[in-house]
Amino acid sequence: MPSREAHLGDDLQRAWSMLLDQADSIADSITLTLFERDNELYERFGPEVRADVRASTRQHIRRGLQILSGERDLRSAGPGSALELWRETGRRRARQGVPLELVLNAYTLGARILWEALVARSPGPDPQAPIDDRVLLRAGKTVWANLDVQNSVLIDAYRREAVRLQRQDLQRQQAVLDALLEGRGADPEFAEEARSALDIGPDDAVACVVVLDQSASGDTLVPAEDRLDRLGIAARWHVRSGVHFGLLSGDLPGEAGLVEALAGHAAGRMGVAASSDGVAGFAAAFQLATRAAETLARGESRVVSVTERLPEVLLAGSPQVTPLLVAETLGPVLAQPEPAATTLIDTLGALLRHDCSPTHAAEELFCHRNTVIYRMKQIEQLTGRSLADPRDKMLLGLALMARGHD
Repeated sequence: MPSREAHLGDDLQRAWSMLLDQADSIADSITLTLFERDNELYERFGPEVRADVRASTRQHIRRGLQILSGERDLRSAGPGSALELWRETGRRRARQGVPLELVLNAYTLGARILWEALVARSPGPDPQAPIDDRVLLRAGKTVWANLDVQNSVLIDAYRREAVRLQRQDLQRQQAVLDALLEGRGADPEFAEEARSALDIGPDDAVACVVVLDQSASGDTLVPAEDRLDRLGIAARWHVRSGVHFGLLSGDLPGEAGLVEALAGHAAGRMGVAASSDGVAGFAAAFQLATRAAETLARGESRVVSVTERLPEVLLAGSPQVTPLLVAETLGPVLAQPEPAATTLIDTLGALLRHDCSPTHAAEELFCHRNTVIYRMKQIEQLTGRSLADPRDKMLLGLALMARGHD
């Protein structure tokens, strides 16, 4: 003799089967409610996604009712199964860019409306077999239990697809960044592809930031990236021959502003250079930012722009000229015995920093003004150059830069 539980299971399946002829109308009610409740979001996705949501909801409701009425088995796998339907929906919504929260809210709404449709059929069209409270209670528990399984399957599929798409987008971005460094940004067709891959508008300003530090990693760059993000600046990072670099776009404040924004988040020797020609000029910006970073001492953590380090960048770009410049200007001073040579070099640096004022230089050096004047005459005699001559002063300043003095 069938048990009471078996009778309840039969009554439950019979109750759900009564809704099969309403499957499409229930699904359309769910879709209409979704579109009314989250109208702005669904409008943004366009008519194709909305049509897909409507068709998918119909498919889900019909499949769900078939399972609940006993026509299909929830645990079956393979093509055409409910599990595969949920997985494919999760993957498709991830590709469409629909937020996971929105998808889960839709599933929850669907479960609620499906339950309400069953309640609306109570006590049922057949007075000999009414849908009693026990059946309704069990039906509610079944709907929400199935929803948990459904959500679990969909979430797993959605996240796996999102990770795959993110990896694919990252690989595409990195390929584009490599190509930009090779100068392909000047090709109009490729420049358009770069804008698409990097999400850069045609009028967006572009800059490059370079980090010269072999120990730099994604983790060490996080504070800098967070700071840029708060300023509305997007950064796409990549590594080229051990050099970390980022393409910056958005509301860029200029080189000085970028240096100020990154100043407290230096991950090593960092150089910044703006591109004068958008993505087309990014290769040149990378080279300039790299040279600016190279002007900093090894082990130093600091951010500089190419415009503030132009003399140093010029020297770094002319390795053959640098030793000649030092020899022809500071050679006689450096040939003096120690510590006299160091004292004269330090004095020259102080004089240049204070526009050749012996008084201010003496204050920095903690010595008498007359001492500085005496040393200045020694420097001019040894080098054959006058600190009153703008050209000579410029050459001496460049020579100090070449030796690592400022």
